[in-house]
Amino acid sequence: MGHAAARPDHHEAMGDPAGEWPALPYAEWRDTRDTLHMYTQVIGKLRLALSPFEPGWANVPLYVTARGLTTSPVPVGLRTFDAELDLHDHVLVLRSGDGPVERRPLGGSVADFYTDVMDALRRMRIDVSISMLPSEVPDPIPFNEDRTHATYEPEQVERFHRVLSMVDMVMKEHRAQFRGRTSPVHFFWGTFDLALTRYSGRLVEPMPGDNPITHFGTDAELICSGWWPGDHRLASPAFFSYAYPAPPGIDAVTLKPPAATWSSDAGEFLFPYDSALASPDPRRAIREFLATFYDGAAALMGWTADLVKFEQPTHAARRSM
Repeated sequence: MGHAAARPDHHEAMGDPAGEWPALPYAEWRDTRDTLHMYTQVIGKLRLALSPFEPGWANVPLYVTARGLTTSPVPVGLRTFDAELDLHDHVLVLRSGDGPVERRPLGGSVADFYTDVMDALRRMRIDVSISMLPSEVPDPIPFNEDRTHATYEPEQVERFHRVLSMVDMVMKEHRAQFRGRTSPVHFFWGTFDLALTRYSGRLVEPMPGDNPITHFGTDAELICSGWWPGDHRLASPAFFSYAYPAPPGIDAVTLKPPAATWSSDAGEFLFPYDSALASPDPRRAIREFLATFYDGAAALMGWTADLVKFEQPTHAARRSM
């Protein structure tokens, strides 16, 4: 059994009823999903344009909040601002560290959203330009011309955020079981997925080719897992796990739950979200998937066991602090 499953926390011991996890049928919310994807790209590109580069593109993702997705503070000279997509009040909130706040209701075409965001930033004295072309999508439409993506159903967005928040929580539990360098659990607006990457500390040759995203994202040995809500390649939500460089035999690793299978097309393991929902305890099933992939990949890659073995304070000790 994987290290995470071998040290269950109090949440796992209580169980996690499947009925608390909402379904997220891709076909039902595809149009809203695609519009929201473009909204996140506009906001994410602000952070990309203004933040200093970090290894693995750690300076570009968004982060899950109790209300939606945020850039976290972004530098503008000696000032800062943040942008949060509140997916329950359905409004974009732009906040500056020196006072100004702008709000823009969510909905409408991507072209109008882009124009309104840039106008609001100018009123806040934030001078920034971003690439107008969406990243990592087929047939991208420049933001200022995109009136194709204009569907926004609030109920569907709220359901997405509920799932995203629950997955974020479980992935943070998995992240806590690692002593070495790890990314935060963060949301990549290009691929529209939640991801967590663990590193061994060894540098490697990046993936071949001239794609800067993969070149600067694969220059260190890593084990990555995450979740996405479905897209044009896989029209259903799923968890994923992969290692780079992929060690020989990675496709033959035995994972739990059994519904986790190797995809030769994707070059990674996939665990359908619907399979997690069908299990008696989705949270435990997700943790098993994350832990057993890490254990199998780490063994093949020669990662040391002390990366996942460390003493933890008891609950009594934590309460006394």
